[in-house]
Formats: sequence, C-alpha cells, structure tokens
Amino acid sequence: MKGKVHQKINGLHERNKHNGEYDFELLIKLLPELSEYVFKNKWNKLSIDFFNPEAVKLLNKALLKQYYNIETWDIPESYLTPPIPGRANYIHHIADLLRDTNSKTNVKPPSGEHINMLDIGMGANCIYPIIGRMEYGWSFVGSETDIIAIENAQKIISSHKKLQSRIEIRQQENNNSIFKGIIKTDELYDVSICNPPFHASAMEAEKANKRKTLNLKSDIKPHKNFGGQSNELWYKGGEKQFITNMINESSIFSNNCLWFTTLVSKESNLDFFKKVLKSMEADHFDIIEMNHANKKARILYWSFLKENQREKWMKIKTKL
Repeated sequence: MKGKVHQKINGLHERNKHNGEYDFELLIKLLPELSEYVFKNKWNKLSIDFFNPEAVKLLNKALLKQYYNIETWDIPESYLTPPIPGRANYIHHIADLLRDTNSKTNVKPPSGEHINMLDIGMGANCIYPIIGRMEYGWSFVGSETDIIAIENAQKIISSHKKLQSRIEIRQQENNNSIFKGIIKTDELYDVSICNPPFHASAMEAEKANKRKTLNLKSDIKPHKNFGGQSNELWYKGGEKQFITNMINESSIFSNNCLWFTTLVSKESNLDFFKKVLKSMEADHFDIIEMNHANKKARILYWSFLKENQREKWMKIKTKL
C-alpha cells in the first residue's frame, strides 16, 4: 500500500489550452453578447467580473466555441457556472495518471473511445465529458440526481454529433448512493471523476456566498447569486462525509474501476481520507496538488487493484 503527495503542480497543466491570458477581442467576435460584460481593469487589460455568473457563463460559452468546437451550450439560471481552465486541468492530470499507470510502454496519454470515464454528478454544464471527449476522444457515463440538469446536459449532447454516441447520462435515483445504481455489474471504467459538494448545509453555503460578496473589491458590483443548486453546493456532512461515503462505496466496485478520483477542497480533510483508504485496504492512493493563481485544488486518487493488475489493465487498453 502506498500513500503520499504524488506531485505538486504550479500553474495550469502544460497541455491546458487555457494557459496565458484570455483573448477577449477574439472571444467577442465568436460571441458578440460577451462584449456587454467586458471592460478594462485597473491594469488597462480587458477582463470581466468573475463574480458575475452571467459574465462567466458567456465567457465559458465563448471558450467552448474557441477551443472545443461546441456551438450550442447553456445552463439554466442559478446552476453552477464552472471555471473551464480548472475543469480542463483535472482532465489533463487524469490523462497523465492513465499514461503513468503503464509508463513502461506509454509516452502519450491514452486516447480514443475505448477509454471509459465515469463522471459522478455531471451537472447541467456537462463540462468534464465535453473536455474529455474533445481533447482525448474518451467515452463518458455521467451520473446526476437533478432532472433539470439531466435535461439540459442532454440538450448539449444532442446538439453535437461528436458527443452524441459517447456520452451517456444516468439518473441517480438514490441521493444516498454514489456508485450504486450507476455502475452495472459487467461494466469497466478506467477512471471515475468527481467535483463533490463542498458545504455541509444550505445555511453554510449561503454564508459562504455572503463572505464572497463582502470580500469583493469596491470597484466590482456585488452579486447575490454565485450560481449553484443545492445538490451542487452542499451535502449533509459536507465534503468530508461525501468523499468518505464515496471511498466506502468504491470498495464494492473495486474490480469495476481502475482509478477512483475526486477533487478535494479542504486540505485539512486529506489525512482523514488517507486513514479511511488504509482501513478499506486500498492498494494505492496518492494526491496531486494543483496551484493556479490564488486557487488551490487537489485530486485524491486510489485503486484497489494491485500494481501488476493495473499495468495489465492499461496494456490491454493501449492495444485496443
């Protein structure tokens, strides 16, 4: 069994298309309605108010057009507006994880429809499957509890031929389950990914929104709503309980998935998760730390398969 900090990354991943500054002039050409939210900041550079969900949504829409050939993308009002560069970072690091699982023969991350991903809590935005599909050609199953989110994500998928045949949405009908009811007995996944709910209650999420508003600089207009539905923002017991439940449930599907992964927001939770993984007898678990600008993110990943089993798994995959 192994558990340590695998690597610490400063800045965006080298393959992340969002390295460097946004080309707002080009983005406005691609999506003219974005111009309403673009202004010159105090450094005389074009920018948007990143605390304004509508501005961020339109920026996302333009970025998806520019880099991923996504022409039709939208999310319902008050749903989570994801920062695309950070979401892309997760996908690229997962690609490296798969490559390094059988590093003796692989020099490039595996690509193609035979790589099967599971996105837990895909959301209305469908961001992870979009990036994974367009960057690496992977196939996705996305789980979701919210019917409105499912309908919106399906609309995005149905509007793009390259997404249609390789992204499937499955409704999680039991709010207390994560993998149960989603993973079928005979299915194999190379990686499961997840951006878990952070807060422990609706009140805690609301307080966090208020803190964000109070922390805004005086030259930026505050916004009451930063986006996000209840299932996106909070879970009884918070991130700690959600990921603990995920680890416990993953052991039931130990042979169905090569790598289980999740983002972890609270660094203070990591030692606890390591203890849980040890108690569940995970064969290998590590952490990738990602630091970009003032934001810190961590990917916790684990496998119940032995090293020789993991290598054999990827050898078979690379031959397909």
